[in-house]
Amino acid sequence: MVDCIFCKIINKSLTAQIIYEDDELMAFKDIHPKAIVHFLIIPKLHISSMLELTHNDSGLMGKALVLANELAIEQGLIKGYKTLINTGLSGGQEVFHLHMHIFGNP
Repeated sequence: MVDCIFCKIINKSLTAQIIYEDDELMAFKDIHPKAIVHFLIIPKLHISSMLELTHNDSGLMGKALVLANELAIEQGLIKGYKTLINTGLSGGQEVFHLHMHIFGNP
């Protein structure tokens, strides 16, 4: 998507503090952190929100959840952390590219 800020990060036309990247997912630090550790996980495929998900996305979303746990532990959140996915306008979503927030204090 041309105007999507996260798509620009994926294609490297905008910079971010990337902490993980593979063929399907990317994780980077939030530019307005709400905790000592605060990063986002996004699919590289442009999916606007969870409202668009189907059973075909089960593998990708499962992989994102496992990655969230692995990265949270790597970032020092060994006692626990919060996850947040805002979905749609009524759910407080501001950037319309599916993204999961992972945050907490070590």
